[in-house]
Amino acid sequence: MKLLHTMIRVTDLEKSIEFYTKVLGMSLLNRFENTEYRYTLVFVGYEDQPNAATIELTHNWDTNEYEMGNAFGHLAIGADDIYTLCDNIKALGGNVTREAGPMKGGTTHIAFVNDPDGYPIELIQTGS
Repeated sequence: MKLLHTMIRVTDLEKSIEFYTKVLGMSLLNRFENTEYRYTLVFVGYEDQPNAATIELTHNWDTNEYEMGNAFGHLAIGADDIYTLCDNIKALGGNVTREAGPMKGGTTHIAFVNDPDGYPIELIQTGS
């Protein structure tokens, strides 16, 4: 078995696609529209990692708002240089909610950003 994808509901599909592709450097891997049930599914991920899990952006055409709840934590993305990545995200208008630095009580360097719907994304330093 393997993890295939994580689904999140988004209110502005095009804005979300732009964030995940232009700001986080993912690719749009697949798009499916269901006119009968009025929803669109878009899968984004990193093309150079074809066996890795992806993110499913679900856009229900008639829903303009969601309650995130308090059980969801965050998505996590590994990157060689989260310091430069945070600078690039801010330059592209993204929302860095926790600047890059060591995590409390540990040595791993992390940062947090929010996507257009407010979903938190942890960036984890994988390079030296």
